Amino acid sequence: MDNKKSYLGPLFMIGVIFFVMGFITWVNGTLITFFKKAFSLDNTSSYLVTFAFFISYTIMAIPCSYVVKKTGFKNGMSLALLVMAAGTLIFIPAAEMASYPVFLVGLFTIGIGLTVLQTSSNPYATILGPRESAAQRISIMGIANKSAGILSQVIIGKLLLSGASSTDPQEELDKVVVPYLVLTAILVGLAILIRMSKGLVEVSEEEEAPVGSAPVVEKTSVFQFPNLVLGVIALFCYVGVEVIAGDTIINYGVSLGFAEEEARLFGTYTLGGMMFGYVLGIVLIPKYVSQQAYLMFSAVLGMVVTIAAIFTTGFASVLCIAILGFANAVIWPALWPLALSGLGKFTKIASALLVMGISGGAVMPLVYGGIADSIKSTQQAYWIMVPLYIFILYFGLVGHKKKSW
Repeated sequence: MDNKKSYLGPLFMIGVIFFVMGFITWVNGTLITFFKKAFSLDNTSSYLVTFAFFISYTIMAIPCSYVVKKTGFKNGMSLALLVMAAGTLIFIPAAEMASYPVFLVGLFTIGIGLTVLQTSSNPYATILGPRESAAQRISIMGIANKSAGILSQVIIGKLLLSGASSTDPQEELDKVVVPYLVLTAILVGLAILIRMSKGLVEVSEEEEAPVGSAPVVEKTSVFQFPNLVLGVIALFCYVGVEVIAGDTIINYGVSLGFAEEEARLFGTYTLGGMMFGYVLGIVLIPKYVSQQAYLMFSAVLGMVVTIAAIFTTGFASVLCIAILGFANAVIWPALWPLALSGLGKFTKIASALLVMGISGGAVMPLVYGGIADSIKSTQQAYWIMVPLYIFILYFGLVGHKKKSW
């Protein structure tokens, strides 16, 4: 696809998919607050929302890579959207049954679909056009993803958290029925559109390996690459801080005394910061600053702002959590090429392992909630993010350079 016009159409379709992924993913912050109120949950139990959603990445990453290998990128994306539709549809009986566990099953199912979608769409966006502009395309996809997240928190937040709350939990839960029926219809329609699209062509497997990956003949296992293993841990840490910053901020605002009507928009500040970070990354990398340098800057900024959030009060503290969105923005696109450098024939399985690192979004918010409950402070619980940023900084400074154990 050397001709720019030849990949603009498919790129637009991939952008729509990233938009849908963002809309579905970033509504979790709203759902955490909504379920906490409707089911009278503590912090730990409410963060089972992110656990159920993101743990599917660990369980399903490698199986999903085999599914995509069998189906191809295009059919894999279509299948993923149908699986996500099944997950959103589960919300309807979950609401009728007033069952939090059934809602979690729905979220896990959505996560499975998203795992297939990530495994299909990320490499497709990378190889769709010139390799030298791949980082730009991924950043543009990130902007589509986060803008959808802002929209989802505004729309779904308005439907679920605005207005007077009913004293009847069933009436509260019924609020999810119409929006999730609409989401189901949209996902099914998009799946059909992708399946019938003639613009999304398949690509050969040879195109999937990153440019510059040297063939590897002397190593027999993917675990013999320290930069990959440490990269998976760094990605785990990154998704942990990203999801904590994006999905705890509404609950945090409420715990500080802000009304739900006001706090429901706090998540959009974090996502807005991420969008600004993506734009800045597109402008600065690699012309003015290297991916490695930006990664280290992001980790240091994350630590500084986290500590500021812990020692400030009121809206200033909330704003610090929102600024973490800016600090986190470019870590994802910077981590991947550093972790995959020199993997050669191991690139596919290495990519699946990196996707498994997304489980940081499942585990770390749950740890945050557990700490918040045990010490009775949603603010002091943010200390959990500091060691995560320290490890990301270590990977940017030293870890990615290690070529042997």
